Amino acid sequence: MGLDLRPLKHRMAFWFAAAFVFWSFPTPAQAQRAAMTLAYQLTHVDTGEPFPSPDGKKIIFETSIAGFYQLFTMNPDGSSPAQITHDAANHDTPAWSPDGRKVAYASDKTGHSVIYTINPDGTGEERISDDRHEYIHPNWSPDSSKIIYCSDDDLKPPQKNASDIFSVDLKTKQVSTLITGGTNTYPSWSPSGDKIVFRRMIGEMNSEVFLAAGDGSNAHNLTNHPAFDGWPAWSPDGTQIAFASNRNANYQIFTMNADGSNIRLVANTEGRATEPRWSPDGKTIYFTDCKKVDWGVDCQVFAAQVEQWVPGHP
Repeated sequence: MGLDLRPLKHRMAFWFAAAFVFWSFPTPAQAQRAAMTLAYQLTHVDTGEPFPSPDGKKIIFETSIAGFYQLFTMNPDGSSPAQITHDAANHDTPAWSPDGRKVAYASDKTGHSVIYTINPDGTGEERISDDRHEYIHPNWSPDSSKIIYCSDDDLKPPQKNASDIFSVDLKTKQVSTLITGGTNTYPSWSPSGDKIVFRRMIGEMNSEVFLAAGDGSNAHNLTNHPAFDGWPAWSPDGTQIAFASNRNANYQIFTMNADGSNIRLVANTEGRATEPRWSPDGKTIYFTDCKKVDWGVDCQVFAAQVEQWVPGHP
């Protein structure tokens, strides 16, 4: 009498079926290895140049829409964005007045880069500067009576051309030249109004943060570093200056004392971090960070908490 081979046949059938299922339906890891190609990012965002309101309740910033930079406001946490400009022109480097009533910015709507002011809700636009130069980077005097700005240093990029720093009295419309000679940009008065911080090019590749008296006299170098230092901004109490630098390879945000001492890295960031601005309480720095992604660049508004420095401690 022969052996009963039915149990063995059943086991063999089971293993053949299991093998068929395994090879016919690969595991997730096998499916990933079998992918035909890599996905890449097509859409990109260009948002930046944040500037908090003096009460800290809003931030004004710019976003590229349909090929033009438009101004928006949002809450400090990034919520509730609201567009306040809508014309077919660029609106750059917005700056909130210390009294909270106006925003200054540069726009090319006339075919030239001109300084304007506007109400925070988008009404009441007024042209401030003439057509003698292309003007950029407006900021305010502490009492909101004057605007400081500069002529464009990027008329034929990547070369830098000479640019001067001016101020205009909003009541009398009188324009004064404060700083001239070389490439001078990103000016702002200190909270007390007795000093001006700005960016100056030294040679073709070196940019430094400079400090001058409130009338533009006695300009001297604060950073004295071979890296590209610029985009300076005063802390609300006037004791510190935030700036951007590529001294650590990529651009990051740093702070220093108003005399140039005690330089400290604010946060470890990747990409190109520039345009720092302080919150009114001095506890947060907002800035723009741009990163290359696939075949495009993404620029976003970032925020970093500022560690309070105690003299005598590292």
